[in-house]
Parts: sequence; structure tokens; C-alpha cells
Amino acid sequence: MIDLDNLEDSISRIYDHYYLDVYRFLICFSGNQSDAEDMTQEVFIRVLHNLGSFNSDGNLKTWIISIAKHVAVDNYRKKRFYAIFKDSFFNQVKSTEKGPNDIYEQNEMRNVLHEAISNLKPNYRTVVILRGINEFSIKESAQILGCSESKVKVNYHRALKDLKKKLFFEFEEVIRNAK
Repeated sequence: MIDLDNLEDSISRIYDHYYLDVYRFLICFSGNQSDAEDMTQEVFIRVLHNLGSFNSDGNLKTWIISIAKHVAVDNYRKKRFYAIFKDSFFNQVKSTEKGPNDIYEQNEMRNVLHEAISNLKPNYRTVVILRGINEFSIKESAQILGCSESKVKVNYHRALKDLKKKLFFEFEEVIRNAK
């Protein structure tokens, strides 16, 4: 796929083909459109600089998403976000077929879900985004995370269990406050 004689064209095709996957992953991780755009740019700069070290036997998509994961974690550590998913991808999804009460409830559910996901440990949050939101396979997730498939399964299971517990407590609190 990578034509070294026409590297500029190859880079352009790689960018065009994988931009949306990278951007979706990063907006889910950061919850901020501006940060996701900046990190997406950083990912493709790193891809450009490290393209020579890419093992052509590997999967280009998982390699690029792995770089995106590293950029996201680096950014997370650097900024020490206090509110992940504040303006996330999910808030951009609007339903026009539902009534105002349905839309309000749906937005409240999203907010509760975003808050619960943002309170997960970074490695749990990453696996939830990869497996649950972006629907990567276990094998692809393992390649991106640089770990075994078993580790992905275990972390995903634990993350969902932790998320379920957090959501249960959030809903109990909402019910108590409504009374």
C-alpha cells in the first residue's frame, strides 16, 4: 500500500482513509472537538515521521490507532483533564423524531453515561471506547493497546462491571433527588 516512490500520494491516501477512525477515537477519549482535532493532527505527524518503521506485515489501521492511543494518553497526562467527555461526540447526536421530554431524558442519560465513563481508569476507558463505542475486535484492540487478547477481554469485562456499578449509583442518586 505504501509506495515509497510517491510518498506524498501514499501519505495523502493514508490520511484520507484513516482520518475519521482516528478522529472518532480521539473525540471519544478526549470529549473535546478542539482537542480531538489537535490530537488527530499530532497522530498523522507521528505516522509521517514513523512510517519507515511500520512493519508491512502488520495491520496499518491498528498501527495508526495505536499511535492515536499513545497521543491521547500523552495528552491526558499532560493536561490532567478534570472533565472527560464534556463536549463529547455523543452530545452532537440529536434526535428530531422525539418529543421534548424524550430528548431531555436521552440527553440526561448521555450525561450520566459520559460522567461514568470519564470516571473510569484510563486503561478501562480506552478499552470501552475501542470495543464498545468504535466496535474494534478483540484482536484489533489488543494490537492497538499492545497487550494480549486475554488482557483486552479482562479489562473490558472489568470496565463494564465498573461502569455498571457507577451507573447504578448515579441512577439511585437521581431517583433520590427526584423524590
